[in-house]
Amino acid sequence: MAGRARRWTRADLARDPLSVARSLLGTHLVAGPVTLRLTEVEAYWGTGDPGSHGYRGMTPRTEVMFGPPGHLYVYRSYGIHWCANIVCGTKGECAAVLLRAGEVVAGHDIVAARRPDVRERDLARGPGRLTVALGLHGDDNGAALVGRGSPFVLTAPADPVDDARVRTGPRVGVSGPGGDGATYPWRFWIEGEPTVSTYRPGKVRRG
Repeated sequence: MAGRARRWTRADLARDPLSVARSLLGTHLVAGPVTLRLTEVEAYWGTGDPGSHGYRGMTPRTEVMFGPPGHLYVYRSYGIHWCANIVCGTKGECAAVLLRAGEVVAGHDIVAARRPDVRERDLARGPGRLTVALGLHGDDNGAALVGRGSPFVLTAPADPVDDARVRTGPRVGVSGPGGDGATYPWRFWIEGEPTVSTYRPGKVRRG
């Protein structure tokens, strides 16, 4: 028998980012009239993670990542597009999960208008496309995901994704120590989902 969907709470997010990342697969993120079913995410874990924005400590840009959990961390990537993360863990820890891809399950017409002439699978396939699909931008940095009056809603799936369909591997586009797939296999995705993005290793920048 199918279970009942429920809204996530701050306690659900007050865990390590690897556990949260796995649990986020299959959840629904609601932003106004648009709902996405998350199919791919990546975990980032602060000062012990070279791939994290918080690796070198708190800055004005990364303050949101240091908690409390239950908020969005939204940043501009390469000056081109916005990326959205869900802050988790405990306050001061700097833990977050990047939202990499999702399936549009409500608000198709609105997403299609935001991303015209795009195939269904590509509407939110990749972190930059995902934020466009949801209408997220820099002003949403720090916005609440949980609690009464939050502008967004995160809902657990009625039927959790089977462990047999969950895959893990290196994070996309992360170079250096943080891109070591053996040490940081912190990308989680649902096998067989067409919305999951294509893996690309990080490029080493030459000075």
